Amino acid sequence: MAIDNWDEIRTAFQVARIGTVSGAAEALGVHHATVIRHVDALEARLGTKLFQRHPRGYTPTEAGQQILAVGQATEDQFSQLAARIAGAGEEVSGELIVTSLLTLSGMVLPALSRLMEAHPGLRLRYLTDPRVFRLEYGEAHVAIRAGGRPTEPDNVVQPLARHRVGLYASPAYLEAHGRPESDTDLAAHRFIGADARDARAPYFRWLSDHVAEEAVVFRANDQEAQWAAIRQGIGLGFLPWIEGSNDPRLVQVMAPRDEWSSDIWLVTHVDLHRTPKVQAAVKMLKETAAELCRGIEGLEAAG
Repeated sequence: MAIDNWDEIRTAFQVARIGTVSGAAEALGVHHATVIRHVDALEARLGTKLFQRHPRGYTPTEAGQQILAVGQATEDQFSQLAARIAGAGEEVSGELIVTSLLTLSGMVLPALSRLMEAHPGLRLRYLTDPRVFRLEYGEAHVAIRAGGRPTEPDNVVQPLARHRVGLYASPAYLEAHGRPESDTDLAAHRFIGADARDARAPYFRWLSDHVAEEAVVFRANDQEAQWAAIRQGIGLGFLPWIEGSNDPRLVQVMAPRDEWSSDIWLVTHVDLHRTPKVQAAVKMLKETAAELCRGIEGLEAAG
């Protein structure tokens, strides 16, 4: 059975997304009776129920969830098309979506602050999430990723910096347990780790290879919780150099090592790469990363 009435599909998508007829009617700018008529007609055409009706609204069935997924993908494609068209102008303005891991925020946020100062017409959304955002679906304009070089097709990938990570502790922890002077001393210490034993970060892999599992006394699935545990004095732990060196509550126990570090990549989609706002973001991120890296190299050389 062909589905050829876009109005009905769009209506069902909005009902599935919002969960109420009145909310979908408001989003579409139509009367609520139109929403009900479209949903009923689409269900009749498909021969299946798309929603469970209840006093508080509509809940998608399995078929309704499929409508939601297809509708979301379609809306994302339209959003990307609109972004391409809007980006054809020369003005650096409008919404810009940037994504990275939380551990990279110390490098990304200074660049975004400068970017907004230089271009007041920009509205920034900064998304820190471990998942890989789909640039081809318009989920983000610029992605900053750590690890191996990204290989998704139709993306422009550029090296940005090296993610430098050191080992840190609180003064209270060092007073209670002493300060390790070498890798050999680490056997007598307590550590903060990731909840996932197979965490991909190179410093957590190093920790797994060099420290007994029972020495990792505190694990958390959230990086901010891990950092808070280090500040609390629960154990030694890894932080990005930028975060650790600027935190007066922490002491660097061991300087960043190459085996704890990873490459950082700047990723954009080929269709949006040359738009003014993406180019402005790329330029600012590169300049800021270069300055921060020179600061790290200078401090390490002085040390």
